[in-house]
Amino acid sequence: MSEKVDGQTFKGFIRLAKTLPQTAAEAVKGKYVCWKASQELIKVRRPLGWRESAAHSIRDQLKRQLADRNRMHSGDFGKEEAPAPLSAEDLETVQSIRGAALEASRSNVTRTRAYYECYREYPELHWSFLAHMVSRNAGWNMTDLKGGLFSDVIPAELQEDIYQMLERSNALIFLDAYPQLMLYARSRKLGRSLFYLLPEFRVSAFMRPFWERFWIERDSALLAVGLIINEQNYIEGRVVQNRYFQQRVLRHPFFAMNSAFQMNQVLFPMLVAPPAEAESPEEAPLPPSGEGEGSADGEQGCRGMVGLILEHFADLDERIEFGKALYAMLFGYQEVLAGVEAFAANVVHRGSRQEYWPKLFTDDKKTALNSPQESAELLKREWLPPDKRLYSPSLAEVWHDMPYEPITRYDWFKSNEALDHLTRPKRPVLIEMSHAHRFAVQKAALTHDTERAVSADAAPGRPDATQ
Repeated sequence: MSEKVDGQTFKGFIRLAKTLPQTAAEAVKGKYVCWKASQELIKVRRPLGWRESAAHSIRDQLKRQLADRNRMHSGDFGKEEAPAPLSAEDLETVQSIRGAALEASRSNVTRTRAYYECYREYPELHWSFLAHMVSRNAGWNMTDLKGGLFSDVIPAELQEDIYQMLERSNALIFLDAYPQLMLYARSRKLGRSLFYLLPEFRVSAFMRPFWERFWIERDSALLAVGLIINEQNYIEGRVVQNRYFQQRVLRHPFFAMNSAFQMNQVLFPMLVAPPAEAESPEEAPLPPSGEGEGSADGEQGCRGMVGLILEHFADLDERIEFGKALYAMLFGYQEVLAGVEAFAANVVHRGSRQEYWPKLFTDDKKTALNSPQESAELLKREWLPPDKRLYSPSLAEVWHDMPYEPITRYDWFKSNEALDHLTRPKRPVLIEMSHAHRFAVQKAALTHDTERAVSADAAPGRPDATQ
C-alpha cells in the first residue's frame, strides 16, 4: 500500500510539475501585457487637487493638539472640562446616524452598498468610492474561503478565523467611517458644520481638523488621505495586533504563502461605458464585453481591471501607503475612474467573483468544476466552458451575519508618527492587473491540485483521484 501511495503521489507531482513551464511563460507574458496596457490607461491624468499648504496647516494643527493633550494629561493645565450636554436636535442627529450605521453594517454586502450610495449623492467624498471598491474585494476574499480553490484544502477552523478577521476589519472601519460620512451629509442638508459631534461617535481627534477644512475648501484628496491614515490605525490595535488573529491567522503558513505568491491583490474591475438608459445597478443590464485581452469574450463581465498587490498586510505603514496608491490610481487617471465607476454603477455586489469574470467563475455549485486538475484546465484555454468554471459563491450563500459587541472608546492618535504619511499620494504606473490576476488564480489552482493529489493519494483504500 505504501509503495502504491508513494508512486501515485510521485505521479501527481510529476503531472503538476509539467504545468510549471507553461505557467512561467504566462507570467513573463503577463509582465509585458501589464506594462503595455498600463501605458494606455495612464495617458490621461486627472488632477488630484492636493494642496501642500493645507496639508502643512493640518500637520501643525495636529501637533499642537497632541501637545496640548499631553500637557493636559500631565496635569499642567488641570482637569479637562466636561463637554456641554447635547441639544435635542443634536441628540436626534446622533441617534439617527447611529441607527443608520448599525442597520447598514449587517454584512459586507450592505456596507459596500452604503459606501456607494454615499459617493453617488456626494461625489466629492472620494474616500467613500475607494472604500466601496476595497470593500468589494473584502467580500470576494471572504467567499474565496468557501470557493472551489480553497474550501477543500483550507481547514474549516482556519476558514472561520480568516473570515472573522476580514469581517471584523470591514465592520470596524465602516462603523468608524460611515458616521463621519453621514455627519457630513447631515451638515450639507442643514447648511452648517456638525463636526463638533464627531466625539459622540468615538472618532479619533485626528479626524476633526480634516473635516473642518473639508467643510470649507472641499479638499477631497486631503480628506481621503486623512481617512486612510485614520482607518488603518484604527484597526491596527483592534485587529492586526489582536493576539488571537496574530496567532491563528497572520502567522499561519497560508497567509505567508499568499504574500510570497503575490496573491494579496486588490482589484478594480472596469467597464468601458455604462448603458445610457440604466436607472440603477439592479435594473441595468451589463454591456457585452468585447474581444481581446482581458475581455469576457462575448459574455457579460468586466473589460479589464486595474489594481495593486499588498505584500505585507501586517505592516501598518505599508497598508497606509498602499491605500494612498490605490486612491491615486483610482482618481488620478481619467480612463481608470470612468471604467471603475461604470462597473460599480452596473454590477451589483454580492460577493461572487462571477461579477467580473463570468467565464472563469460561477456561483452555481452544481455546474462548477470539481476536479483535482483545475490548474491543468486553466492552462488549456483562456476562458472555461460552462461546466468547468471555478466555484465562487455569493456571500449570503456561505457566510452568516456576525453581530459585534459595542466598540470601546479608544483614540489611537497618541504620537506624531502618523503625520509622516500626510503626504501627496503618488500615482502608480504598472496598474493593469488582468493577466496578473489570471496568473494568481493559476497559482491558487496549482496549490489546490497539489494538496488534492497528496491528500487523495495518502488516504488508504481510496482510488486514484486523477482517474
